[in-house]
Amino acid sequence: MKKGEIFGFLGPNGAGKTTTVRMLVGLTTITSGRAKICGYDITRHSKRVKRLIGVVPDISNLYSELTCYQNLLFSAKMYGVKGSIARRNVEEVLAFFGLEKYRDTKFKALSKGLKRRLTIAAALVHNPEIVFLDEPTSGLDVVSRRLLWNKLVELNRKGITIFLTTHNIYEAFNLSHRVAIINKGEIVAMGTPEELGRKFSAREVLEVSFYPRNPEPRELLGSLRGVLDARRNSGRLELVIDNEVEALESLALYAKRKGLRISLLRLREADAEEVFLRIIGERK
Repeated sequence: MKKGEIFGFLGPNGAGKTTTVRMLVGLTTITSGRAKICGYDITRHSKRVKRLIGVVPDISNLYSELTCYQNLLFSAKMYGVKGSIARRNVEEVLAFFGLEKYRDTKFKALSKGLKRRLTIAAALVHNPEIVFLDEPTSGLDVVSRRLLWNKLVELNRKGITIFLTTHNIYEAFNLSHRVAIINKGEIVAMGTPEELGRKFSAREVLEVSFYPRNPEPRELLGSLRGVLDARRNSGRLELVIDNEVEALESLALYAKRKGLRISLLRLREADAEEVFLRIIGERK
């Protein structure tokens, strides 16, 4: 990770994302290899490292019977922040996340979105240099999710480095400066979203529908030139292509030969999910 960036960490279930993060934040013992955070070995200087990081688990871990203010003050004291500095930090994070009016509300009475905001606030109350977030927007509605995205970007602009573990591919590609993709315990790709798109996509998607019926994707895949993959999606076919001229020419010939009319034809760039699936697919 580079200082001051949002670093997205993606991978399918079981790839090793959670294990990696648990080792980095000191929750799982490292059995081999080494890792450093801000120049400190996470095994030999674990206490120093823990003062530098904030950790937001996928499930909020604050105390249900404590109020927002009490939870944050307790978190500050756990990190060794005391007295007027702790109270000042608590007020600042309450204001930053728009939680002032909930300061005396018990954690258990908050909505899911507010709980996530408070959990992130608790990880920031000691002014860490790096924050590790595990699925920060999981289960949130669209409004809450976008609000949290904006807050993460704002935090990053304040100089906080963010390590973002997520299953949401669009979230990672939209928020992150760089993304690493892990599969079967190994980093299989890393770069900016644009770099990954160029390197692993370099492809376009041709959306097409035929009248009176769409053929089976596997039939098209075997019949058309310049087509790498074919699938159904909401009543239309999506063709991943690497040569648009060949694909369009062979598509027109196919329709004529089969007596079909092309009712929809649209060319677009491959999106984040398609890039991700291609990277994982190439490494199986």
